[in-house]
Formats: sequence, structure tokens, C-alpha cells
Amino acid sequence: MSPARPLLPAARRVVIKLGTRVITHDDGRLALARLFEVVEAAAAAARQGREVLIVSSGAVGLGRDALGLPTTPTALAERQACAAVGQVRLMDLYQAGFGRLGLTCAQVLLTEGDLDDRLRYLNLRSTLLALLRHGVVPVLNENDAVSTEELAWNEGVARPVFGDNDRLSALVATKLSADLLVLLTDVDGLHDRDPRSHPDAAPIDRIGSDGAGLPEALSDASGTDGGRGGMRSKVDAARIAARSGCQVVIASGRRPGALAAVLDGEAVGTWFEAQSGLSARGRWIAFAAAPRGSLVVDEGAARALLERGASLLAVGVSVVRGDFAPGDAVEILAADGRTLGRGLVQVDAATARRWAS
Repeated sequence: MSPARPLLPAARRVVIKLGTRVITHDDGRLALARLFEVVEAAAAAARQGREVLIVSSGAVGLGRDALGLPTTPTALAERQACAAVGQVRLMDLYQAGFGRLGLTCAQVLLTEGDLDDRLRYLNLRSTLLALLRHGVVPVLNENDAVSTEELAWNEGVARPVFGDNDRLSALVATKLSADLLVLLTDVDGLHDRDPRSHPDAAPIDRIGSDGAGLPEALSDASGTDGGRGGMRSKVDAARIAARSGCQVVIASGRRPGALAAVLDGEAVGTWFEAQSGLSARGRWIAFAAAPRGSLVVDEGAARALLERGASLLAVGVSVVRGDFAPGDAVEILAADGRTLGRGLVQVDAATARRWAS
């Protein structure tokens, strides 16, 4: 019998993201059987010749449990302390799980700068590809023990590169040209309404490559006590990866056999069909590089950019914001504040301001 989603079994490079609510119970305790089931499915995929990477949440929750805290702390230093303890426990579990199946895993902890700086990003990409060549399963996580989540401009504006593992998994998938990203969460994919508050919410099977099927109003779950990401962040991550040419499925990691079913092409969760992919350089500019400033352009420049794909000239810039150097990424804004895109500047902010004045 042909699979319902025939493109998915053909995926050779797969990124699997596990949310905190997948590897823990509602009371915050570790869901060990659930975690090892995912490890089993990932190991089976690797034995089939697929390259598998895992982006795993859960370090803060495991650290909180180890420290005996009743809830996840909100203070940054306390969260980082939980992460420092939890990262060790989390990797011990993955090492034990993959080890008993004859596979080796590797820990890779990332901060914003690892993807924001192009040289560091290229080094990271080379390292991950080397691990995959050796048959290793990289286990990635944001380094919560040191990450501050934001990179600030000197004029008081800040932009996160990634503030949760949903976005991190999408960036990893795009940077490594993955064929499939599986976002495992605690609900059965995307619904037309929040299924937690609307039991009659209808599941959505597929979002077309043109965005068809995506509800105008999405349930903006702000996350739970254990994790930072909600359904909104998963949809945003899915759209980033799909735009870069990667198939994406959001599915329930609490449903037994869900990951194996997704990899087999069964109609589980919500499938975001891939779009025509951007170039590697375009993906880095669009998603990974934190913009260091913004340029407000006039109507003529906006038309030239959008309709003809022209380069932005100094004469079309009316306002310069931020502090950037040649080669930095900046956002391009219309006069009404709409974001038109991103680009790399050839001059620093001081020069741009002189030209725009």
C-alpha cells in the first residue's frame, strides 16, 4: 500500500525536535519510556541509512527536578542553573538509549552567536556534517546555561536569533539542507482552533506549499510551565523550514508510534509541504543572521526591490537605524513600517546615515 505522504519516506536527512512536554509527564517527571521510544524510532531510521539529528528540549525541566524546585524559575540565573544540571542528565539518557542500540550520539550546545556569525555558522555546519559522515546522531540544544536569547542594537532595539528549540530546529534543518523536519509536541498537529480549550477543534492534515490551509487566526499557545514554545512558535518554525525546501510535520510525541509513522509517510499530524528552496546564503540572511539594524526606504526603492529584485541604492534610503558594519544583515522597511526583506550592507551605519541625510 502506498504511503499517504510518499515524499516523507524518501527523506534522507531528518531533523527531529522533541519538546519538553514530550519527554516529561504533566507533573514534570521524566517520561523515560516515551523518550526511549523516540530514540528507538530515530535509531531505526539511522540503520536504514538516513542521517538523523535531534534537537531536544528538556534540560531546564530535568535540572529543576534534580534541584527539587516545585516550578520552573523565571529568573535568568536560576533557569541557567537548572539548565547546567539538566544538560548532563539529558545527555546521559540519550547516550544510554542510543548506546544500547549500537549507535553513538554527540552533544552540541548552541548560542545565538553560533548562527549569527557567518564564520562560526560555517564551522558549525562543517562539524555537524562530519558527525553525520561518521554515523553519529548529533543531539542539539540551545545552551540555556549561557544564552541570553537576544542580541541588542545600540539604539535599544533587540532581535532574538532563536529563543526556543522550535526555531533552532528549523534553522538547523535549513542550514543543513535537511529533507524533513519533525516537530514532536503534546498535541496531534495543527487544528483550526486550540484543541485544549475547544474539544471539537478540527485537525488540519496538510498546509500547501503556498500556505493554503493555514488558518488566519492561529491558537497562540504561549507555552507551558516546562517549555517556552507554543503552537505559534511551531508554526513559525515550520514555515521557515518549508520555505527553505524542507518537508515539515508537526505531530504528537505523546502518541505511541507517532515518529515511526511520520517517517513511514502515514497521515499523522500536520504536514507542511516544502516550497522551492532558497540558496544557502539566502537562508542565512533570511533566518539565521540577527539583523543589526534597519533601513527605511522610499516608495520608489520599495518597488524596485519587490518588482525588479534590484539592489538598494543610498538614494532610496530615508532612515537608518542601528549600529552595523559592512557585511552585517539589516532589515529593509517600507515607510509604513512593513518589513520588505533583509539584506547585507556594504557600508557601516555612520556612512549610511551620511548618505541618507
